[in-house]
Amino acid sequence: MRIVVIGGTGHIGTYLVPELVRLGHEVVVLSRGERAPYRDSGAWQQVELQQADREAEDAAGTFGQRVRDLHADAVIDLICFTEDSARQLAEAVQGEVGHLLHCGTIWVHGPSATVPTREDAPRKPFGDYGIAKAAIERYLLAKAHRDGLPVTIVHPGHISGPGWTPINPAGHLDLGVFKKLAEGAELALPNLGLETVQHVHAADVAGVFLAALANRSVAIGESFHAVADGAMTLRGYAEGVASYFGQEANLTFLPWDEWKETVSEGDAAATWDHIAHSPHCSMEKAARLLGFRPRYSALETTLDALGWLVANDKL
Repeated sequence: MRIVVIGGTGHIGTYLVPELVRLGHEVVVLSRGERAPYRDSGAWQQVELQQADREAEDAAGTFGQRVRDLHADAVIDLICFTEDSARQLAEAVQGEVGHLLHCGTIWVHGPSATVPTREDAPRKPFGDYGIAKAAIERYLLAKAHRDGLPVTIVHPGHISGPGWTPINPAGHLDLGVFKKLAEGAELALPNLGLETVQHVHAADVAGVFLAALANRSVAIGESFHAVADGAMTLRGYAEGVASYFGQEANLTFLPWDEWKETVSEGDAAATWDHIAHSPHCSMEKAARLLGFRPRYSALETTLDALGWLVANDKL
Protein backbone atom coordinates (compact mmCIF):
# COMPACT_ATOMS: atom_id res chain seq x y z
CA MET A 1 0.00 0.00 0.00
CA ARG A 2 0.93 3.64 -0.37
CA ILE A 3 0.69 5.13 3.13
CA VAL A 4 0.96 8.76 4.18
CA VAL A 5 2.05 9.39 7.78
CA ILE A 6 1.39 12.90 9.08
CA GLY A 7 3.88 13.84 11.79
CA GLY A 8 5.92 10.71 11.18
CA THR A 9 9.27 11.71 12.71
CA GLY A 10 8.07 11.93 16.33
CA HIS A 11 7.65 9.38 19.10
CA ILE A 12 5.28 7.02 17.34
CA GLY A 13 6.64 7.51 13.84
CA THR A 14 10.14 6.59 14.98
CA TYR A 15 8.90 3.00 15.34
CA LEU A 16 5.94 3.01 12.94
CA VAL A 17 7.56 4.27 9.75
CA PRO A 18 10.48 1.81 9.58
CA GLU A 19 8.09 -1.07 10.26
CA LEU A 20 5.78 0.06 7.45
CA VAL A 21 8.79 0.06 5.12
CA ARG A 22 9.85 -3.39 6.35
CA LEU A 23 6.36 -4.68 5.56
CA GLY A 24 6.75 -3.52 1.97
CA HIS A 25 4.62 -0.38 2.00
CA GLU A 26 5.44 2.78 0.07
CA VAL A 27 5.64 5.48 2.74
CA VAL A 28 5.33 9.26 2.50
CA VAL A 29 5.98 11.26 5.68
CA LEU A 30 4.72 14.81 6.14
CA SER A 31 6.68 16.65 8.83
CA ARG A 32 7.86 20.12 9.72
CA GLY A 33 11.36 18.73 9.30
CA GLU A 34 12.56 20.22 12.57
CA ARG A 35 13.84 16.98 14.12
CA ALA A 36 15.14 13.58 13.18
CA PRO A 37 13.52 10.33 14.37
CA TYR A 38 14.58 9.17 17.83
CA ARG A 39 16.23 6.04 16.45
CA ASP A 40 18.36 5.58 13.35
CA SER A 41 17.13 3.12 10.75
CA GLY A 42 18.19 2.47 7.20
CA ALA A 43 14.49 2.24 6.35
CA TRP A 44 14.26 6.03 6.33
CA GLN A 45 16.28 6.06 3.12
CA GLN A 46 13.27 4.48 1.42
CA VAL A 47 10.80 7.04 2.79
CA GLU A 48 9.61 10.06 0.84
CA LEU A 49 9.92 13.00 3.24
CA GLN A 50 7.91 16.14 2.56
CA GLN A 51 8.15 19.28 4.68
CA ALA A 52 4.79 20.59 5.81
CA ASP A 53 3.53 23.17 8.29
CA ARG A 54 0.18 21.67 9.16
CA GLU A 55 -1.02 24.57 11.29
CA ALA A 56 -0.32 27.13 8.54
CA GLU A 57 -1.79 24.94 5.82
CA ASP A 58 -4.91 24.25 7.90
CA ALA A 59 -5.33 28.00 8.36
CA ALA A 60 -5.06 28.44 4.59
CA GLY A 61 -7.48 25.57 4.01
CA THR A 62 -4.99 23.67 1.83
CA PHE A 63 -3.73 20.82 3.98
CA GLY A 64 -6.52 18.35 3.28
CA GLN A 65 -6.17 18.88 -0.45
CA ARG A 66 -2.41 18.35 -0.18
CA VAL A 67 -2.91 14.99 1.52
CA ARG A 68 -5.60 13.94 -0.96
CA ASP A 69 -3.28 14.75 -3.87
CA LEU A 70 -0.76 12.23 -2.55
CA HIS A 71 -3.17 9.45 -3.64
CA ALA A 72 -2.62 7.25 -0.61
CA ASP A 73 -4.34 3.99 0.18
CA ALA A 74 -4.14 4.83 3.90
CA VAL A 75 -3.42 7.98 5.90
CA ILE A 76 -2.12 7.88 9.47
CA ASP A 77 -2.62 11.21 11.24
CA LEU A 78 -0.42 11.52 14.34
CA ILE A 79 -0.66 15.29 14.90
CA CYS A 80 -4.29 16.43 14.73
CA PHE A 81 -5.34 18.56 17.70
CA THR A 82 -8.54 20.39 16.72
CA GLU A 83 -11.90 19.35 15.34
CA ASP A 84 -11.56 21.82 12.48
CA SER A 85 -8.25 20.24 11.47
CA ALA A 86 -9.80 16.77 11.61
CA ARG A 87 -12.78 17.93 9.56
CA GLN A 88 -10.63 19.43 6.82
CA LEU A 89 -8.66 16.22 6.43
CA ALA A 90 -11.66 13.89 6.68
CA GLU A 91 -13.70 15.80 4.09
CA ALA A 92 -10.73 15.93 1.71
CA VAL A 93 -9.82 12.24 1.83
CA GLN A 94 -13.25 10.62 2.10
CA GLY A 95 -13.78 8.53 -0.99
CA GLU A 96 -10.10 8.86 -1.88
CA VAL A 97 -8.39 6.69 0.77
CA GLY A 98 -9.30 3.27 2.06
CA HIS A 99 -8.34 3.86 5.68
CA LEU A 100 -7.81 6.97 7.83
CA LEU A 101 -6.16 6.33 11.20
CA HIS A 102 -6.19 9.10 13.81
CA CYS A 103 -4.09 9.39 16.96
CA GLY A 104 -6.19 10.39 19.97
CA THR A 105 -5.45 10.08 23.69
CA ILE A 106 -6.80 8.26 26.74
CA TRP A 107 -7.44 11.78 28.11
CA VAL A 108 -10.78 11.63 26.24
CA HIS A 109 -12.08 9.63 29.21
CA GLY A 110 -11.46 12.17 31.95
CA PRO A 111 -11.11 10.72 35.47
CA SER A 112 -11.16 6.95 35.74
CA ALA A 113 -14.40 5.64 37.17
CA THR A 114 -14.70 1.88 36.63
CA VAL A 115 -11.30 0.30 35.97
CA PRO A 116 -9.92 -0.96 33.77
CA THR A 117 -11.69 1.63 31.61
CA ARG A 118 -13.01 0.31 28.31
CA GLU A 119 -13.28 2.22 25.06
CA ASP A 120 -17.07 2.41 25.36
CA ALA A 121 -16.98 4.18 28.75
CA PRO A 122 -18.83 7.54 28.87
CA ARG A 123 -16.64 10.50 27.90
CA LYS A 124 -16.12 13.06 30.67
CA PRO A 125 -12.96 14.88 29.56
CA PHE A 126 -11.54 17.93 31.28
CA GLY A 127 -8.74 20.28 30.29
CA ASP A 128 -8.29 21.78 26.83
CA TYR A 129 -6.38 18.82 25.41
CA GLY A 130 -8.78 16.10 26.51
CA ILE A 131 -11.87 18.11 25.54
CA ALA A 132 -10.46 18.87 22.08
CA LYS A 133 -9.47 15.27 21.45
CA ALA A 134 -12.88 14.01 22.59
CA ALA A 135 -14.54 16.42 20.17
CA ILE A 136 -12.37 15.08 17.33
CA GLU A 137 -13.27 11.50 18.22
CA ARG A 138 -16.96 12.35 18.38
CA TYR A 139 -16.84 14.02 14.95
CA LEU A 140 -14.84 11.26 13.25
CA LEU A 141 -16.91 8.39 14.61
CA ALA A 142 -20.16 10.17 13.74
CA LYS A 143 -18.88 10.65 10.21
CA ALA A 144 -17.86 7.00 10.08
CA HIS A 145 -21.28 5.77 11.15
CA ARG A 146 -23.27 8.33 9.17
CA ASP A 147 -21.22 8.82 6.01
CA GLY A 148 -19.01 5.74 5.87
CA LEU A 149 -15.70 7.48 6.60
CA PRO A 150 -13.21 4.57 6.95
CA VAL A 151 -11.64 5.82 10.17
CA THR A 152 -9.97 4.15 13.14
CA ILE A 153 -8.92 6.01 16.29
CA VAL A 154 -6.01 4.93 18.50
CA HIS A 155 -5.84 6.38 22.03
CA PRO A 156 -2.33 6.20 23.56
CA GLY A 157 -1.48 6.61 27.22
CA HIS A 158 1.72 8.31 28.46
CA ILE A 159 3.97 7.62 25.46
CA SER A 160 7.54 6.86 26.44
CA GLY A 161 10.72 5.12 25.35
CA PRO A 162 14.36 5.83 24.52
CA GLY A 163 15.05 9.41 23.49
CA TRP A 164 12.93 11.44 25.86
CA THR A 165 12.00 11.85 29.52
CA PRO A 166 9.04 9.81 30.82
CA ILE A 167 6.46 11.09 33.29
CA ASN A 168 8.15 10.39 36.64
CA PRO A 169 6.73 8.74 39.78
CA ALA A 170 5.68 12.16 41.12
CA GLY A 171 3.60 12.80 38.00
CA HIS A 172 5.75 15.41 36.23
CA LEU A 173 8.94 15.60 34.17
CA ASP A 174 11.67 16.75 36.57
CA LEU A 175 14.64 14.37 36.27
CA GLY A 176 15.48 15.16 39.88
CA VAL A 177 12.81 12.68 40.97
CA PHE A 178 14.67 9.83 39.27
CA LYS A 179 17.95 11.10 40.74
CA LYS A 180 16.54 10.93 44.29
CA LEU A 181 15.34 7.38 43.73
CA ALA A 182 18.71 6.38 42.24
CA GLU A 183 20.53 7.76 45.28
CA GLY A 184 18.14 6.44 47.92
CA ALA A 185 17.23 9.99 48.92
CA GLU A 186 13.85 10.84 50.40
CA LEU A 187 11.08 11.48 47.89
CA ALA A 188 7.74 13.01 48.82
CA LEU A 189 4.67 11.87 46.89
CA PRO A 190 1.21 13.45 46.96
CA ASN A 191 -1.48 11.93 49.15
CA LEU A 192 -0.80 8.19 49.66
CA GLY A 193 0.88 7.68 46.30
CA LEU A 194 -2.01 5.49 45.15
CA GLU A 195 -3.08 7.51 42.11
CA THR A 196 -2.14 5.88 38.81
CA VAL A 197 -0.24 6.56 35.63
CA GLN A 198 -0.32 4.34 32.56
CA HIS A 199 2.70 4.56 30.31
CA VAL A 200 3.02 2.91 26.92
CA HIS A 201 6.10 2.27 24.84
CA ALA A 202 6.08 4.13 21.53
CA ALA A 203 6.80 0.81 19.84
CA ASP A 204 3.54 -0.59 21.25
CA VAL A 205 1.56 2.44 20.08
CA ALA A 206 3.00 1.85 16.62
CA GLY A 207 1.98 -1.78 17.01
CA VAL A 208 -1.67 -0.86 17.54
CA PHE A 209 -1.66 1.25 14.37
CA LEU A 210 -0.08 -1.61 12.44
CA ALA A 211 -2.61 -4.09 13.82
CA ALA A 212 -5.47 -1.77 12.84
CA LEU A 213 -4.08 -1.47 9.31
CA ALA A 214 -3.81 -5.24 9.08
CA ASN A 215 -7.36 -5.77 10.39
CA ARG A 216 -9.14 -2.99 8.51
CA SER A 217 -12.52 -4.73 8.34
CA VAL A 218 -12.94 -4.84 12.12
CA ALA A 219 -11.00 -1.65 12.89
CA ILE A 220 -13.03 0.83 10.85
CA GLY A 221 -15.47 2.86 12.89
CA GLU A 222 -13.77 1.86 16.16
CA SER A 223 -11.53 3.37 18.85
CA PHE A 224 -8.76 1.40 20.52
CA HIS A 225 -6.60 2.07 23.55
CA ALA A 226 -2.82 1.89 23.22
CA VAL A 227 -1.44 1.45 26.73
CA ALA A 228 0.60 -1.06 28.69
CA ASP A 229 -1.39 -3.83 30.35
CA GLY A 230 -2.06 -2.45 33.82
CA ALA A 231 -1.50 0.97 35.35
CA MET A 232 1.12 1.82 38.00
CA THR A 233 0.44 3.61 41.26
CA LEU A 234 2.86 6.45 41.90
CA ARG A 235 4.15 4.48 44.88
CA GLY A 236 4.64 1.26 42.93
CA TYR A 237 6.33 3.16 40.12
CA ALA A 238 8.74 4.83 42.57
CA GLU A 239 9.58 1.49 44.15
CA GLY A 240 10.22 -0.06 40.73
CA VAL A 241 12.58 2.74 39.70
CA ALA A 242 14.45 2.63 43.01
CA SER A 243 14.92 -1.13 42.65
CA TYR A 244 16.29 -0.61 39.12
CA PHE A 245 19.04 1.51 40.66
CA GLY A 246 19.66 -1.01 43.45
CA GLN A 247 17.93 1.06 46.13
CA GLU A 248 14.98 0.84 48.50
CA ALA A 249 12.47 3.62 47.84
CA ASN A 250 12.64 6.18 50.67
CA LEU A 251 9.15 7.62 50.37
CA THR A 252 7.16 10.11 52.38
CA PHE A 253 3.62 11.28 51.74
CA LEU A 254 1.98 14.68 52.01
CA PRO A 255 -1.59 15.89 51.51
CA TRP A 256 -1.98 17.53 48.10
CA ASP A 257 -2.17 21.10 49.43
CA GLU A 258 1.12 20.59 51.26
CA TRP A 259 2.82 18.58 48.56
CA LYS A 260 2.19 21.10 45.77
CA GLU A 261 4.15 23.71 47.73
CA THR A 262 7.28 21.50 47.54
CA VAL A 263 7.54 21.71 43.74
CA SER A 264 7.34 24.39 41.07
CA GLU A 265 3.98 25.66 39.89
CA GLY A 266 4.50 23.97 36.52
CA ASP A 267 5.37 20.62 38.07
CA ALA A 268 2.38 20.84 40.40
CA ALA A 269 0.07 21.53 37.44
CA ALA A 270 1.48 18.55 35.52
CA THR A 271 1.09 16.25 38.52
CA TRP A 272 -2.47 17.39 39.12
CA ASP A 273 -3.34 16.70 35.48
CA HIS A 274 -2.05 13.16 35.81
CA ILE A 275 -3.42 12.23 39.21
CA ALA A 276 -6.81 13.82 38.53
CA HIS A 277 -7.11 11.47 35.57
CA SER A 278 -5.44 8.48 37.27
CA PRO A 279 -5.90 6.40 34.11
CA HIS A 280 -6.21 2.64 34.06
CA CYS A 281 -7.41 1.64 30.60
CA SER A 282 -8.15 -1.79 29.21
CA MET A 283 -6.35 -3.43 26.28
CA GLU A 284 -8.94 -6.21 25.95
CA LYS A 285 -10.57 -4.76 22.83
CA ALA A 286 -7.28 -4.49 20.92
CA ALA A 287 -6.48 -8.08 21.86
CA ARG A 288 -9.93 -9.37 20.90
CA LEU A 289 -10.42 -7.53 17.60
CA LEU A 290 -6.89 -6.82 16.42
CA GLY A 291 -4.95 -9.66 18.03
CA PHE A 292 -2.59 -7.12 19.58
CA ARG A 293 -0.99 -7.37 23.02
CA PRO A 294 1.62 -4.90 24.31
CA ARG A 295 5.19 -6.09 24.41
CA TYR A 296 6.24 -3.77 27.25
CA SER A 297 4.77 -3.41 30.74
CA ALA A 298 4.37 0.12 32.08
CA LEU A 299 7.46 -0.24 34.27
CA GLU A 300 9.52 -1.82 31.47
CA THR A 301 8.57 1.13 29.28
CA THR A 302 9.85 3.70 31.74
CA LEU A 303 12.99 1.72 32.54
CA ASP A 304 13.80 1.54 28.83
CA ALA A 305 13.59 5.34 28.75
CA LEU A 306 15.69 5.64 31.91
CA GLY A 307 18.35 3.35 30.46
CA TRP A 308 18.69 5.69 27.50
CA LEU A 309 18.91 8.75 29.77
CA VAL A 310 21.68 7.13 31.82
CA ALA A 311 23.57 5.92 28.74
CA ASN A 312 23.47 9.42 27.27
CA ASP A 313 24.61 11.16 30.48
CA LYS A 314 21.32 12.94 30.96
CA LEU A 315 20.68 11.29 34.33
